[in-house]
Amino acid sequence: MQAILFIGIQATGKSTFYKEHFFHSHVRINLDMLKTRNRERIWLENCFTTQQRFVVDNTNPSKTVRERYILQAKAAKFEVIGYYFESKVQEALVRNAQREGKANIPRKGVLACFSQLEQPSYEEGFDRLYFVKMVDGKFQVNEWKNEI
Repeated sequence: MQAILFIGIQATGKSTFYKEHFFHSHVRINLDMLKTRNRERIWLENCFTTQQRFVVDNTNPSKTVRERYILQAKAAKFEVIGYYFESKVQEALVRNAQREGKANIPRKGVLACFSQLEQPSYEEGFDRLYFVKMVDGKFQVNEWKNEI
């Protein structure tokens, strides 16, 4: 079974990527929808219990934030895969400005997330890592190289 973690600041395409690549195969776990960590915990427990593949579609900016997902997934014998979304802050701010309502994150929120962003590494416990960037409006996915 697979536990997939998305990593990147707001407005870098994570949710769109989920819809394009994992909608039909993986449960989406997202704090924007679930609203509380308790609800998230319940969804995660259900995925582990039922051996359901899932994607954590949050920003997951730091090693500390990612660690609890990775430890739980490893304990449940899940393969852990990370997708790091290229996080160019100015481009993300432009895309975010086009969002309406609650989807539009305050500028200081995007900048705060960017300030916490740490690139992932295999040492965290990932079985596979990928780098995702937008090229001409399409996602380009490459295997992770530590020099990215």
